[in-house]
Amino acid sequence: MTKHPIELAIEKADTAIVQEDFDTLIDIYADDAVLVVKPSMNAIGKIQIRKAFEAIAAHFNHTLHVEQAGMKILEAGDTALVIAKTIVTASNMPAIERSATYVFRKSPNDIWLCQIDNSYGHELLLPGNV
Repeated sequence: MTKHPIELAIEKADTAIVQEDFDTLIDIYADDAVLVVKPSMNAIGKIQIRKAFEAIAAHFNHTLHVEQAGMKILEAGDTALVIAKTIVTASNMPAIERSATYVFRKSPNDIWLCQIDNSYGHELLLPGNV
C-alpha cells in the first residue's frame, strides 16, 4: 500500500529531528507555520521553529528520538488534519507517548507543508495547560 505524502513528510521530519538535519526539517513547514514547543509557548515561522528545534536538541543532550506509532489523516481539499501517536525518547527522559495533532496544507505546487505542529495534542487542554 502506498503511503500518503503527509505520512512520508512526517517520517522525513522524524528522521531529520533525530539526525539534527534542521535544513531538511524546516523545509517541511509552511513559512508561517506554528510549532507548539510546550504548553503556552509557540514558535511561529521557519526561523523561530528552527531555533526551537536546535534548543530542543540541546535540551535532550542531542539524543532525541521521535517516531510515529500510528496515524490517521483526515483530508478535505487542500487541508489535512493528522492525528498520531508519537513516541519521544532521549537519554535524559523515559519514553513518552503523545497524542499528536498536525495540520497540513497543500501548496500551489502540490506539496503538503505542515501549518501547525502540536505534538502535545489534546493534552494542551488538560488543567494547568489552558
